[in-house]
Amino acid sequence: MPIRQRLTGAGDPPLLAQNTTGNVADGLTALGSTQATALLITEEANVFTTVAAATGAILRGDLGPGDEQEVANYGANALLVYPPIGGTIQNGATNAGFSVAANKTARFRSRNGLNFTAILSA
Repeated sequence: MPIRQRLTGAGDPPLLAQNTTGNVADGLTALGSTQATALLITEEANVFTTVAAATGAILRGDLGPGDEQEVANYGANALLVYPPIGGTIQNGATNAGFSVAANKTARFRSRNGLNFTAILSA
């Protein structure tokens, strides 16, 4: 049984169940060649199916400590994932993109809204 269905079956309101499990954006297309022109991802889980060379996505800047965004790259090329302007990923350079290879998934956890840790699938 799906998690949302189990939560609502246990008495949680549907909106609470949705907020607990998060939303999925599927079929995304990477954009731009810089942090400023990359696609802003808004959901907790983001699935990219079209990734041209040197294109990317940018993490949300309004996340609190511990909030996460997951990115799956099912495109043909590596996906550059950027932190919010002024931030870092995995203690890298400020505003530098983090490369997620084709057919890999990465989970980004906010440390403070600007800086993120990353866990990359094998």
